[in-house]
Amino acid sequence: MNRRPEHLTEREKEILRRIRRWIEERGEGPSVRQLAHAVGLRGTASVACHLANLERSGALIRGGRGWNTCRLGR
Repeated sequence: MNRRPEHLTEREKEILRRIRRWIEERGEGPSVRQLAHAVGLRGTASVACHLANLERSGALIRGGRGWNTCRLGR
Protein backbone atom coordinates (compact mmCIF):
# COMPACT_ATOMS: atom_id res chain seq x y z
CA MET A 1 0.00 0.00 0.00
CA ASN A 2 1.64 3.19 -1.14
CA ARG A 3 0.21 6.21 0.63
CA ARG A 4 1.13 9.80 0.05
CA PRO A 5 2.24 11.86 3.07
CA GLU A 6 -0.99 13.92 3.09
CA HIS A 7 -2.90 10.69 3.85
CA LEU A 8 -1.08 9.99 7.10
CA THR A 9 -2.93 9.43 10.35
CA GLU A 10 -2.73 12.03 13.11
CA ARG A 11 -0.46 9.71 15.11
CA GLU A 12 1.89 9.31 12.13
CA LYS A 13 2.00 13.08 11.66
CA GLU A 14 2.87 13.48 15.34
CA ILE A 15 5.62 10.86 15.04
CA LEU A 16 7.06 12.71 12.03
CA ARG A 17 7.02 16.01 13.95
CA ARG A 18 8.84 14.37 16.87
CA ILE A 19 11.43 12.77 14.58
CA ARG A 20 12.02 16.07 12.77
CA ARG A 21 12.54 17.90 16.06
CA TRP A 22 14.78 15.12 17.43
CA ILE A 23 17.00 15.17 14.32
CA GLU A 24 17.27 18.97 14.45
CA GLU A 25 18.31 18.88 18.12
CA ARG A 26 20.55 15.80 18.14
CA GLY A 27 21.63 15.13 14.56
CA GLU A 28 20.17 11.60 14.39
CA GLY A 29 16.78 9.97 14.77
CA PRO A 30 15.40 8.63 18.06
CA SER A 31 15.24 4.96 18.98
CA VAL A 32 11.84 3.29 18.87
CA ARG A 33 11.68 3.33 22.68
CA GLN A 34 12.56 7.04 22.85
CA LEU A 35 9.95 7.79 20.21
CA ALA A 36 7.29 5.79 22.05
CA HIS A 37 8.00 7.81 25.18
CA ALA A 38 7.93 11.10 23.24
CA VAL A 39 4.50 10.46 21.71
CA GLY A 40 2.99 8.91 24.83
CA LEU A 41 2.74 5.27 23.78
CA ARG A 42 3.54 2.52 26.25
CA GLY A 43 4.73 -0.12 23.80
CA THR A 44 7.25 -0.09 21.02
CA ALA A 45 5.37 -2.44 18.68
CA SER A 46 2.78 0.18 17.74
CA VAL A 47 5.52 2.75 17.11
CA ALA A 48 7.37 0.26 14.90
CA CYS A 49 4.16 -0.32 12.93
CA HIS A 50 3.69 3.44 12.42
CA LEU A 51 7.33 3.78 11.37
CA ALA A 52 6.93 0.98 8.83
CA ASN A 53 3.87 2.77 7.40
CA LEU A 54 5.84 6.01 7.20
CA GLU A 55 8.67 4.21 5.43
CA ARG A 56 6.25 2.66 2.92
CA SER A 57 4.70 6.06 2.23
CA GLY A 58 8.13 7.58 1.54
CA ALA A 59 7.93 10.01 4.47
CA LEU A 60 10.89 8.27 6.19
CA ILE A 61 13.98 6.63 4.77
CA ARG A 62 16.10 4.31 6.87
CA GLY A 63 19.85 4.54 6.43
CA GLY A 64 20.51 1.22 8.16
CA ARG A 65 18.74 -1.43 10.19
CA GLY A 66 17.79 0.76 13.13
CA TRP A 67 15.27 3.57 13.10
CA ASN A 68 17.73 6.01 14.66
CA THR A 69 19.48 6.11 11.29
CA CYS A 70 16.34 7.36 9.57
CA ARG A 71 16.04 10.59 7.67
CA LEU A 72 13.00 12.44 6.48
CA GLY A 73 11.78 11.63 2.97
CA ARG A 74 9.82 13.92 0.75
